[in-house]
Amino acid sequence: MSTRNVVAWLGLAGLLLCVDGCGSRWNEAHVREEKARKGAPDFVLKDASGADVKLSDYRGKVVLLNFWATWCGPCKVEIPWFISFEKEYKDRNFAVLGVSMDEDGWKSVRQYVADKKINYRVVIANEEVSTLYGGVDSLPTTFIIDRNGKVASVHIGLVSKVTYQDEITKLLENPYDPSKTDTTKTGASIPATSSPSPRGLLAELHPRLPSAK
Repeated sequence: MSTRNVVAWLGLAGLLLCVDGCGSRWNEAHVREEKARKGAPDFVLKDASGADVKLSDYRGKVVLLNFWATWCGPCKVEIPWFISFEKEYKDRNFAVLGVSMDEDGWKSVRQYVADKKINYRVVIANEEVSTLYGGVDSLPTTFIIDRNGKVASVHIGLVSKVTYQDEITKLLENPYDPSKTDTTKTGASIPATSSPSPRGLLAELHPRLPSAK
């Protein structure tokens, strides 16, 4: 077994021991107040069929945006939950979008998606998207985005299924209001002077991270 796999599975073992209790200070359901939410940076990536997937096209839906990889142990725990969420909530304007961080791209991901019968759209990250979302140094990293394109919560690492359910159902109760839609464009066109630094975005959204200087 490779060193990376050993580390991944050791980490998974520890996380499984505490997913419903350990670290509850950080893992409890927490949806930020609407006025405190930041816009989720827009992006365009390709799905397995080669079609463009644009985050802003999901406006009006609650989106679970999950950064993951096929070798990530905790990600393997979460994926069945996300499959069930997609099935249960899709008719209520909810969607899961998986962003794979696998270095070999579709070579690993395509078969994994088929084997696990993943029923939501999956795309492959590029360096720009990773940077826009704070570098994504830890997997899984998951953003829950409200109907207006703003990040309502973020989780770094494995959290409980009920945490996600509570956050999703709370956001689904709120109607879509186009007047409150974030106008952030794709990463290439975001003015550096008006956007928070990527690390700053994550730090603002997740209290465990130090604020960018």
